[in-house]
Amino acid sequence: MRRPGGPGRSAGTGALCVLAASVLWGTTGTAATLAPEVGPLAIGAVAMGLGGLLQALVAAPLITRHAPHLRARRGTVLLGAVSVAVYPLAFYSSMRLAGVAVGTVVSLGTAPLASALIERVVDGRRLTRRWTAAAALGLLGTLLLCLAEAGHAGGGTGQASVAATLLGVALGLVAAGTYAVYSWAAHRLITGGIPSRAAMGAVFGLGGLLLVPVLLATGAPLISSWTSAAVGTYMALVPMFAGYLLFGRGLSQVPASTATTLSLLEPAVAAVLAVLVVGERLPATGWTGIALVIACLAVLTGPAPTARRRRRSPGRAVAADDTDGATESDLVRPGFP
Repeated sequence: MRRPGGPGRSAGTGALCVLAASVLWGTTGTAATLAPEVGPLAIGAVAMGLGGLLQALVAAPLITRHAPHLRARRGTVLLGAVSVAVYPLAFYSSMRLAGVAVGTVVSLGTAPLASALIERVVDGRRLTRRWTAAAALGLLGTLLLCLAEAGHAGGGTGQASVAATLLGVALGLVAAGTYAVYSWAAHRLITGGIPSRAAMGAVFGLGGLLLVPVLLATGAPLISSWTSAAVGTYMALVPMFAGYLLFGRGLSQVPASTATTLSLLEPAVAAVLAVLVVGERLPATGWTGIALVIACLAVLTGPAPTARRRRRSPGRAVAADDTDGATESDLVRPGFP
């Protein structure tokens, strides 16, 4: 059995950290509406760019201390950093071209599938029935949210062209893939023995540096008014800096595929804030979607079902269906049958 404060409790804490990060990320859409004159590239660059540089600055002593280990894994660091730089540009452009609902559901709704595919192909990780059920609930709920918001937006006057919508969907898929890649890269660094703050600071700091030219080229509207400057500052400090500190801690305790599935809370939070703050109306379909997303999170964060424990002979692996989400170290540990 697990020791008090062992892997089970750590996974629960990690899940709560990811959920807290998702709540912060869910505020970005509402914040962006306060600065409509700022383009998506500028919003993405200031949010992820400055937020990443702040993470690197705060984690500088740890990054310096673990520099040899980071250099030894420079391929993973660079892959994560490039993904960090591409993600916000693709994500915010997707929402601008295809609409907030479609851009969000494509970018976030397909990220868990991309993350699971990466873990399956690269790490050989088997998907559990619990994760599959939770992901199905979350994807269905996010899709219902998308349909509800798209139906509401359809009553407005300007519809995006088919070409713009298709480009927005394509950019949403790019955002989903890069989100999955940098989550996997950070998780791999952390589980390789590098502290989460050092790993996240290195990956996001380098990604932030890559975004500086984009910010310099597109960021003039951010300083055109106090409101725009306040929105840019908020995006960098709260959702991105604080949010990704929480996300990094979560990645140290749960797999990347679980973290990206938990982040499906973000569009639900965004929809609720749109109703409460922006004044939008959400039909019953949308509230049903939010309920399904909450059910998805309950499945992932609730107590794991009792595993069918078996005495193992040396070299015998525990089947994924037997653990249903628990890791082998959770089930069989020296001295803890």
